[in-house]
Amino acid sequence: MNVSADRLKILPSILSAPFDRLGEAVCEIEKAGCGLLHVDVMDGHFVPNLTMGPLVIDSLRPACKSEFDVHLMVSNPAQVIPWFERERVRSITIHAETEPHLHVRLRQIKEGGRLAGISFNPGTPLDCLPLVADQVDIVLIMTVNPGFGGQTFIEPMRAKIRETVAIRERCGKDFIIQVDGGVNDKTVALIAQDGAEELVAGNAVFGASDPAEAYRKLDDLLKQNAKS
Repeated sequence: MNVSADRLKILPSILSAPFDRLGEAVCEIEKAGCGLLHVDVMDGHFVPNLTMGPLVIDSLRPACKSEFDVHLMVSNPAQVIPWFERERVRSITIHAETEPHLHVRLRQIKEGGRLAGISFNPGTPLDCLPLVADQVDIVLIMTVNPGFGGQTFIEPMRAKIRETVAIRERCGKDFIIQVDGGVNDKTVALIAQDGAEELVAGNAVFGASDPAEAYRKLDDLLKQNAKS
């Protein structure tokens, strides 16, 4: 599969942004070319942290032009999905570990007009992916155990990214491969070479002294090293 440059994206995670000036921080990276923000929704049950809800998106929309990529790390996706059927929410991703009826839940997302994603924790095999590949728009490979930002990339997950690429090719599908966890200027090239197309970066962007420049650097590295 030849990857279009338009498909390659760094998705800054607003979990790592300064919440006392969230709108301003987002505007800074938009000026650097960002148009898609990653929203980590954690419930304190499926993962050991409690973060943000749909009102954060509502508060950001007047301050920015970006779309939103919502990652639901929650135990009850059926209930939470409708909360994020909001203007400029491009995609909603749920965890394979949380949902015994994946076809139903992915269809729920798509019927709400959003791209449907499925995420796999580092210890979760990809066994179910071929069974739902016809309904999936995004596959998110977690390269850290979800719950907190700033963790170190788990190196064996590179093989899992490559396995996802192989499954996509065998199934003849065209879903986006996304990676979240430990993305920084030292890991972007490796992840891109393995076949990932959308890379979520939190601390590597918003923890930098110049977030806009950090975003540009990561974006350049992704596009220079993307698997063709």
